[in-house]
Amino acid sequence: MDINMNEKQLQELITRQRKFYASGITKSFKYRQKSLASLKSAILRHEKDLFLALKKDLGKSETESYMCEVGLTLSELGWMQRHLKALMREKSVSTPLSQFAARSFRSPSPYGTVLIMSPWNYPVLLTLEPLIDALSAGNTAIVKPSAYAPSVSAVLQTLLNECFSSEYVAVVTGGRNENQALLNQRFDKIFFTGGEKVGREVLRHAAEYLTPVTLELGGKSPCIVEKSANIRLAARRIVFGKFLNCGQTCVAPDYILCDESIQEKLLTAIRKEIERQFGSKPLLNPDYGKIINEKHFHRILGLIDPEKLVCGGNYDKDTLRIAPTVMKNVTIKDAVMSEEIFGPVLPVLTYKSLQEAVDFIESHPHPLAFYVFTEKTILWKKLLSCCHFGGGCINDTVIHLASSTMPFGGVGRSGMGCYHGKAGFEEFSHTRSIVNKKTWMDLPVRYQPYSNLKMTLLKKFLH
Repeated sequence: MDINMNEKQLQELITRQRKFYASGITKSFKYRQKSLASLKSAILRHEKDLFLALKKDLGKSETESYMCEVGLTLSELGWMQRHLKALMREKSVSTPLSQFAARSFRSPSPYGTVLIMSPWNYPVLLTLEPLIDALSAGNTAIVKPSAYAPSVSAVLQTLLNECFSSEYVAVVTGGRNENQALLNQRFDKIFFTGGEKVGREVLRHAAEYLTPVTLELGGKSPCIVEKSANIRLAARRIVFGKFLNCGQTCVAPDYILCDESIQEKLLTAIRKEIERQFGSKPLLNPDYGKIINEKHFHRILGLIDPEKLVCGGNYDKDTLRIAPTVMKNVTIKDAVMSEEIFGPVLPVLTYKSLQEAVDFIESHPHPLAFYVFTEKTILWKKLLSCCHFGGGCINDTVIHLASSTMPFGGVGRSGMGCYHGKAGFEEFSHTRSIVNKKTWMDLPVRYQPYSNLKMTLLKKFLH
């Protein structure tokens, strides 16, 4: 679909998709598998185009683009191809004695026509992965990529138009006007990935039609480093997770909470690790990404307090690059703690007791991710039992989202619903509960007139 579609054109598009869905063709196993195979071929065919677009929009290297975008997309697609038949199968469940004779089962059914709104920070992965799940579940889809990543949006539009007719999968490009026009329409399901502010707007519009919504948002994801942690390895993995994609990752460690006794040792290790991974001059590293646009570039710079710098803080406004930056002696009153950073700035806070750290985390909105570095099992088990969050890692960062076998999603203000693999199929499906009652016998206990005998039987059946 072309840019600048008005509401009338969108209504016509949705009508065509509803008609196509009503034909039943998207519900067959053969058609779903064919669609996934076509998408896989198109991704491989346009792999270099996607790499170039990601480099242009976000400064990503080919290795990072494959590791975090194209490769993960192909992994999800392959998982769906292998498991689709089992996911589509109806599943028998036990039938209560009171409903004898009958067979009970659960049957997944597609929602219908769905809207997928994706963000700019991982524009390939976070567009195509939910689309894979939606098509696997048997839906038609309208995809709305972010206008902030125009190069990737253009490639995705070409790629998807090669694979699918617009009545099956359509790409709508554009900015706020197109977003607003889409949200004014009635869909059978909306899947949104982005910030909390826009997520609220999506939810408000969806409420107009009582449309089910999946919200993949973000938040300030904490990273606890306990004094028994392997400091060198913790620093390496934190630096990787924090500064991946120039810090523009929804599950990046937003801030560190470390035991005050190991702060200096940890900061020394982090400084060494930044130089090890990005070189002594990160702004000249061709594999280090850039900030998406000037607006976010200046927003992030405004969060840096020069008096609290441990390293970094330098930037290049021409290339929209900000060096990996670490700050210490940070408190809740600092600007960097007032919002999700979504950039290459890592504030370090300290705690005197682990309970103090738990209280701090739980006094704020539930984050999308949670990380803890410790060699003591009893401690990470305590933290997992006390803290609320979407998902996370013990002794690592961000890698929990790179698996089709585990649901990924937030809780509270970090989101609702989850996807990846089986969870993704189910997120785009309504599971129907069916009782197939046999006709060769009929127990009279439920019918009037009632009697003491029937009451006695009911108590035996239902207790």
